[in-house]
Amino acid sequence: MRHSHPLPGAAHHRQAALPPEAGAQERAQILHGLLQPQARLSPKYFYDQHGSELFEAITRLPEYYPTRTERAVLRRHARAIRAAVGAGGVVIEPGAGSCEKARVLCRLLAARQFVGVDISADYLQAAVARLRAQLPGLDARAVGGDITAGVQLPDDIARQQRLVFYPGSSIGNFDPDMALALLRHMHTLASAGGQAQDTGGILIGIDLPKDVAVLQAAYDDDSGVTAAFNRNILAHVNRLVGSDFDPQQWRHEAFFNTTASRIEMHLAACGPQRVRWPGGGRDFAAGERIHTENSYKYPLADFTALLQRAGFHAPQAWTDERGWYALVHARA
Repeated sequence: MRHSHPLPGAAHHRQAALPPEAGAQERAQILHGLLQPQARLSPKYFYDQHGSELFEAITRLPEYYPTRTERAVLRRHARAIRAAVGAGGVVIEPGAGSCEKARVLCRLLAARQFVGVDISADYLQAAVARLRAQLPGLDARAVGGDITAGVQLPDDIARQQRLVFYPGSSIGNFDPDMALALLRHMHTLASAGGQAQDTGGILIGIDLPKDVAVLQAAYDDDSGVTAAFNRNILAHVNRLVGSDFDPQQWRHEAFFNTTASRIEMHLAACGPQRVRWPGGGRDFAAGERIHTENSYKYPLADFTALLQRAGFHAPQAWTDERGWYALVHARA
């Protein structure tokens, strides 16, 4: 793995007396998930500063094919994508992270404005600053926020020729009903001009079904980076709600659920333990799991149908030679 950031789980045992950093509603949602018979945490809590850095390390792993395959699709079909999308518009990227993919796309499209949205605001600010330095003619902005809660863009962002860019197959992290709701919100962002002649749209990456061994290796790498990324969610939750999870007492598990066509990631308790937070807590038995992520693998026809249900039309798709991954453009 080629990454200079230290990769171990990075979080130490925290005490329940820590002041919670989350708002009351968010804290209630987190604790509600932890108290379900099948405990769960939203994958958005992977992405604190350290989690964002760990994910960038994951994208460089030999087992993790989506990032490099998506880049290859973008390079291979650059001319066709530019012709479909059009040049000189606005690129809006929810979950922008490092903005590396945005840099490639904004250069290809000669974009005039870019808006990166990410829950990890500090990480995003630094990434957007780098993007401005790399593309001096680009008006690049950073908006801290959660796309699942709705996003308000700055008032002076152009309302025509908007492209919502959602790479990385992140749409697969949402159950189909939530994915549809999210795509409808993206449709609203892309069609803000509301003009018949507007060329707003979406460019979105999806991971296609493939051999289960390839999928499982991508989510459970030999060097343990994905395991560290998964456990780091507990350190983030500790800061948000004042809990006292010890991340090193939880084991990373990833497997393919054939019935649902999705990879699932869980954290399993290494032994019986009591986790506390201000006002409550929960006992976990040895092996009991917290469900942290799904990653759905959509057949292309199923996904274009989902786009159309969200209000998009005229979908076009480009894939790699093996048919592992697709970039899909559709108009708003």
